[in-house]
Amino acid sequence: MLDVRSVAGQVFVLQLALAVLLVVAAVLALVFQAQGATVREARQRSIVGAETFAHAPGTLTAMKSAHPTALLQPQAESARKHSGLGLNTVTPVVDTGHHVVGRVSAGIRPAKADERIAGQLPLLLGSAAGALLLAVAGTALVNRRLRRQTHGLDPAAMYRMYDHHHAVLHAVREGVLIVSSDGRLLLANDEARRLLELPADAEENRRPIADLGLEPRLSALLTSGREATDEVHLSGDRLLAVNVRPTAPYGGPAGSAVTLRDTTELRALTGRAAVAQERLRLIHDAGLRIGTTLDVGRTAAELADVAVPRFADVVTVELLEPVLRGDEPESGTTADLRRMAVRGVPQESAIYQVGDVIRFVPGTPMAASLESRRPVLVDDLRRSDTWRRQDLEGTQRVLDARIRSLIAVPLQARGVVLGLANFWRSDHADDFEEEDLSFAEELTARAAISIDNARRYTREHTTAVTLQRSLLPQTLPEQSALEVAHRYLPAQAGVGGDWFDVIPLPGARVALVVGDVVGHGLHAAATMGRLRTAVHNFSALDLPPDELLSHLDELVSHIDTDEARAASREAGGRGEGVEETVRQGTGSDTDRARPDAGRTGITGATCLYAIYEPVAGRVTLARAGHPGPAVVHPDGAVTFPEVPVSPPLGLGGSVPVETAELTLPQGSRLVLYTNGLVEDRDRDIGTGLDQLRTVLATGADRTPEQTCAAVLDAMLSEHPSDDIALLVARTHLLGPPRVAEWEVSSDPAAVAPVRAACLRTLESWGLEALEFTTELILSELITNAIRYGAQPIRVRLLHDRALICEVSDGTSASPHLRRAATTDEGGRGLFLVAQFAQRWGTRYTPGGKVIWTEQSLDEGRPGRGPDAADDVLDQWEDVPAL
Repeated sequence: MLDVRSVAGQVFVLQLALAVLLVVAAVLALVFQAQGATVREARQRSIVGAETFAHAPGTLTAMKSAHPTALLQPQAESARKHSGLGLNTVTPVVDTGHHVVGRVSAGIRPAKADERIAGQLPLLLGSAAGALLLAVAGTALVNRRLRRQTHGLDPAAMYRMYDHHHAVLHAVREGVLIVSSDGRLLLANDEARRLLELPADAEENRRPIADLGLEPRLSALLTSGREATDEVHLSGDRLLAVNVRPTAPYGGPAGSAVTLRDTTELRALTGRAAVAQERLRLIHDAGLRIGTTLDVGRTAAELADVAVPRFADVVTVELLEPVLRGDEPESGTTADLRRMAVRGVPQESAIYQVGDVIRFVPGTPMAASLESRRPVLVDDLRRSDTWRRQDLEGTQRVLDARIRSLIAVPLQARGVVLGLANFWRSDHADDFEEEDLSFAEELTARAAISIDNARRYTREHTTAVTLQRSLLPQTLPEQSALEVAHRYLPAQAGVGGDWFDVIPLPGARVALVVGDVVGHGLHAAATMGRLRTAVHNFSALDLPPDELLSHLDELVSHIDTDEARAASREAGGRGEGVEETVRQGTGSDTDRARPDAGRTGITGATCLYAIYEPVAGRVTLARAGHPGPAVVHPDGAVTFPEVPVSPPLGLGGSVPVETAELTLPQGSRLVLYTNGLVEDRDRDIGTGLDQLRTVLATGADRTPEQTCAAVLDAMLSEHPSDDIALLVARTHLLGPPRVAEWEVSSDPAAVAPVRAACLRTLESWGLEALEFTTELILSELITNAIRYGAQPIRVRLLHDRALICEVSDGTSASPHLRRAATTDEGGRGLFLVAQFAQRWGTRYTPGGKVIWTEQSLDEGRPGRGPDAADDVLDQWEDVPAL
């Protein structure tokens, strides 16, 4: 109450000060009034006393006597003592002649007047205190009521509140009403008066809401007291959005605060804005949901999924047949289209189902859209005769399903029509209008770009697959040392550079190769083909694994250099030079892993090369940056043998390649694979190898084919991110019954006994038909070894799919086939060997060399036997008769 910052406090202090001043003024007035009355009474009494003395008998006689003092002094002293001398009055004494004969002075003491005033003060002060208390009590009551009415606000706040109140009531474009709990109007601003057309005295007379002539629903809401948020009510020709909130401010009487907004125009604008906003969201969603894959059919289905039901009730999508093959179609209304998607109705209720081939009849909206390359609108299908030309019975089913409106939009990208999208609406929604055409065209344009990308990818993928399949082994060669099964699976991103090979080698040996070129696409496939061809060529030289990988590493380095030069030329000389490009390329595996490695300056490839020798059951392996093999032993035990790893191909430089040798019992399985099998984005290589071990260990008696199937079933992810090449080979041994070997001394006389022993071996093998050619071949090879070679000299016969003759010695000098001159005494033996053998060659060993020949067991080559020798010699006129 005493807070002087509030209006009530300030009024209280002012009223209290006024009351105190009034009381003080009253007390002072009473004091002065009492003092004046006392003085006047004393003056009158003193005058009376003086007059009485002056006119008293004997006063005149005494004054005229000789001793007036002696006569008058006793009486005057007695009167003075009794009256006090505070106030004196002088009265002259005159004789009969009106002569002043003396003066009489009479006085009253002032103390007498003060005593009278002091006697009245308690009454005066008591009256003043009572008046002050009454004033304070009245002021307090007034202050309390004022404080309750102003809620303790200071003047500035009340001033601002008044301004705000004035702005709300008269400036805002929103109606405001205050309605009492008994349904009477307490307050209405100017906008509310305008919107509701209220009478001028509605607020002043606190008229009931029911008497204001409002719409019944609106009047019921305003008097109900319930809350409402943006309820739309009719008031005359206006649509009002009404908000009602109950209010009882500061504990006052209950009521309702009502706000009103005119939404007649805003509703129409809001509707159009909502439609535009929804279409923007739909276009945004289309960009996210259409084209998630590079599959043409899936992309077409995604367009239909996006449009239903947000834009159309039913959507059908058809694509031209060449698009499905990845080809660029030719436009035309007579072209065949294949339906790719139906959404909004069950497929069986559609005129054409997914997969059906459609040829639209000329004149139909679909045909017109394809021909004009513009969207076509049919706002009411019931009145369209041209639409029904396609299929009278089918279109009637569409009408019976209450489909009423159609927009046919061509799917086109880069100026090429790819197909057609049809949007249908039923009578449950508004019919399509002209403004819907542009949106349908924009939506299909986005989908068409994704479909065209998928089409082009399909074409490139088909080309890459065709190229890769032509570069991969079409069939595995026949050989007896290994039972081989294989698998190749391209990544989700397309074909890549993973490859495998099985290459028969001399001596019944077999080479197993698995490689990986980083990246995907045509370049990776082409590079893979080059490397596979190189491996075949190097294998024809019968190089050991370490030397073969060294040569392959050098080849890849040359490829990288060529790529860097090409990239530098394409950059117009802006590059840093070939050497710098290669140097930078070799510094990061991430750079090598880019799919467009065709112009990165580095190929990025790995390889595992193994040679299996079936006589001893020995495997020699070398690898360049490639995962090592797994070995499944006949008892089911799985091991990952340690094979020294060399840098990836192209990065080896001067680093030597090391090899490892394993001896495998018959029936072992050698498993070679690329890293895509055991490693992907969701699985590290350690986890992958553990899974591979588990799968291989659970089927010890599986065939290679069964092993391949089991491994892929267990380890293949749903969406592989890398190619997978898998090669499983079960070993076989070429046992002693099919192997014969002899040591040969350096004496030429030793040739005949060895030759005879070889012929006896051939008879035991049932190869008598090959005795003549074998005798001729062995005689020449053993003689050359004795004449030109060094110890140890060995002869070995292998009975496999062919008869293999091997003569080894301790020198590395290799014989060369040449044409002997007429005067030469020798030089024709090797020529005869080449003519009689199906194949022949030389391979080098750590201790020398081996010259080998192969002869077909079925005698498939013509001219075998003794009679053929004359035919061969007759071809050389300069060869003398033997």
